[in-house]
Amino acid sequence: MVNFVAIQQPLIIALMKLAGVQTHSVEIHPGTVLNLWVPNETLRKKSKTATTTVDPNPDKPVIVLVHGFAAEGIATWQFQIGALAKKYSVYVPDLLFFGGSISDSPDRSPRFQAECLAKGLRMLGVQRCVVVGFSYGGMVAFKMAEMYPDMVRAMVISGSILAMTDSISDSTMKELGFSSSSELLLPDSVKGLKALLSVATHKKLWFPDRLHKDYLEVMFNNRKERGELLEGLIISNKDDTFTEFQQRIHLLWGENDQIFKMELAQNMKRQLGEKTTIEAIEKAGHLVHIERPCVYTRCLKKFLSSLPADEPPV
Repeated sequence: MVNFVAIQQPLIIALMKLAGVQTHSVEIHPGTVLNLWVPNETLRKKSKTATTTVDPNPDKPVIVLVHGFAAEGIATWQFQIGALAKKYSVYVPDLLFFGGSISDSPDRSPRFQAECLAKGLRMLGVQRCVVVGFSYGGMVAFKMAEMYPDMVRAMVISGSILAMTDSISDSTMKELGFSSSSELLLPDSVKGLKALLSVATHKKLWFPDRLHKDYLEVMFNNRKERGELLEGLIISNKDDTFTEFQQRIHLLWGENDQIFKMELAQNMKRQLGEKTTIEAIEKAGHLVHIERPCVYTRCLKKFLSSLPADEPPV
């Protein structure tokens, strides 16, 4: 039977190329391969089967869009890429075990994701960038900014937190009515996917069951490894340490986010200090960039345009 999500992939690839990005894979080290969508102008054909890359345009600041847990890069940021690509060099990674990215390493921590992402970007000639992280991708972005302050000059974070402690995980799942993060984020049935979408959106979306089923088959592969990623995400309260970030940080939130509520964002802003700003988008939940794509992109571009051409770390 035809999978209606899968058959759209060639069309999506063509549309993304028109929007300004193409898919490219880099080997971080033997056994670990990271797939990224990179600016068209950075790819050069060596032969019919081989492609090489060149450094990004120095006149276009680099923006890295990091996806969350329920979808890969392009599915997450499809509404923002075209709007950003004319002025910025846009890179959209698929984190390990999403899209075409794989690893034989047993490390499932956000730190390892951040390390591989930074190495992959540097292999592609990226020296400085602004990182936009959504949900799980926000935690990876925070870790990347902590580990590579010379590389990450600013961040935009949506629907995320600094670290998923066991107390935050337990209280969030209890409030949402799920027994675990795996039950919420790794649905194995149409009913489970509908439950995830219900808590992730402000305005309830309707899709036929067949489309839910097809989405499950395409987007929720590598289930064992993703379950391990969720286990590697949660840290003990006693191991939670605060990092004082030197970068500017903009918290761009769905006002009606049920997963990481505005209260968490406001607390995080106070914790992060005066270099952090916060902005709420009305009538939007956790999937704010998909529910209100035009408003989200406008707010994102406004913050990006407020940054100096380059803002070296302090």
